Amino acid sequence: MTKAKDGPGAHPPHPTPRERADRGRAARKASPRSAHAEFAPATGRPDPVDLIEEQSAVRVPELVPIRYGRMSESPFRFYRGAAAIMANDLAASTPDSGITAQLCGDAHLLNFRLLGSPERRLVFDINDFDETLPGPWEWDVKRLATSLVIAGRENGYPAKERAAIVRAAVGAYRTRMRAYAGMGNLAVWYDRADMEELQAVAAGRLGSRGRTRLGRAMAKARTRDSLKAFGKLTRLVDGERRFAADPPLLVPVDDLLEGVERHRFVRELHGLVERYARTLSTERRHLLSQYRFADIARKVVGVGSVGTRCWVLLLLGKDDEDPLILQAKEAGESVLAAHVGASEYDNQGRRVVAGQRLMQAVGDVFLGWDRVTGLDSVRRDFYVRQLHDWKGIVDAQIMVPRGMRVFGELCGQTLARAHARSGDRIAIAAYLGSGDVFDRALSEFAESYADQNERDHAALVNAAATGRVTATPG
Repeated sequence: MTKAKDGPGAHPPHPTPRERADRGRAARKASPRSAHAEFAPATGRPDPVDLIEEQSAVRVPELVPIRYGRMSESPFRFYRGAAAIMANDLAASTPDSGITAQLCGDAHLLNFRLLGSPERRLVFDINDFDETLPGPWEWDVKRLATSLVIAGRENGYPAKERAAIVRAAVGAYRTRMRAYAGMGNLAVWYDRADMEELQAVAAGRLGSRGRTRLGRAMAKARTRDSLKAFGKLTRLVDGERRFAADPPLLVPVDDLLEGVERHRFVRELHGLVERYARTLSTERRHLLSQYRFADIARKVVGVGSVGTRCWVLLLLGKDDEDPLILQAKEAGESVLAAHVGASEYDNQGRRVVAGQRLMQAVGDVFLGWDRVTGLDSVRRDFYVRQLHDWKGIVDAQIMVPRGMRVFGELCGQTLARAHARSGDRIAIAAYLGSGDVFDRALSEFAESYADQNERDHAALVNAAATGRVTATPG
């Protein structure tokens, strides 16, 4: 009698590294690397202002003019809020290799930041995952490349400098992906960008001013925590800590609602903390249980996110000077979903959390999700995280070309690690190859798409000038 197999042979074998590399090289035939240089708006391309207004239709009406005002300020600020427009263009007008990874969905350069690890080390990683979904890995790289061109234009860099910056960033993505292709799974998973180590490496490439700015950014990031936010955003009211009103950017719940309506909503957000805690691991749930609820306020955040429902929750621990400030942010359907398919998760907050946990090397210990009934009695999905956890950013507007080149390379390497954790790193590396064909192609694409972004920005500015939309400056 033959014994049934119950070992590895009982399941279909994984493709070998050779087979995965062959798949990547074969993808070049269907989608040549040089073809990524091309961008032309698709026939029947939607009006960009229409796309922005479609998003605004489901947002808090009184906050939408702030969004338009911020997006109108400059082409780069417009780009930060135009992920849906670019997703439509990438799907309609650009080639891809057919190889997928978990995407950030909005990988512009300001979404790469200094963050605090649970071990209290300063690291560099992707920060924003509102649009995360699996999709063509090239889309994230193209969004990063274009952001570097747009920022370079605003800084007055000549075209040659901008092209060199993009090629360096994309080249860093390519070479790091090829390194990951040769590494074991655990080695890829454990890799992270420790800022102390990166600072030492970057020191030889940055001038004295650049090194000083990097050091200051790192020092400032370490001060951006719940204690800093506590001092800035709260005040004593009748002996108790409350959020300080700064309308319309920060509005305490007492200023939004009163009576039975206020009581119902506060109870709902109390319930959010209790329910969301179930999405945390046991030890983190225990840590959260040591805090008590103190206050709630509505907060305006970012550029593209303005108008989405975002609440900040003040919790107090050991005493009234031991704060934890959580941010509960609305999670709608990803802008990528119309092009790559809906999320496997029925809660959009869970989609964001799952994508963040997959792509980030280290994560917020309080990251979780829930579903909440809002002021308008509509149930919406939210994800929850700390408002500040050593978050810091290097100001792109004061970078010299050399500094932006180093920064772009770091972003490219970080994005490669995020994609290597979720996608077929061997196939992607084989597709990219050892030459700079893809790097050069994306420097051309990024300039073309930056031109399109300027036209779209001008369309929004004109819409505000003619009264089609209302934009609040500042």
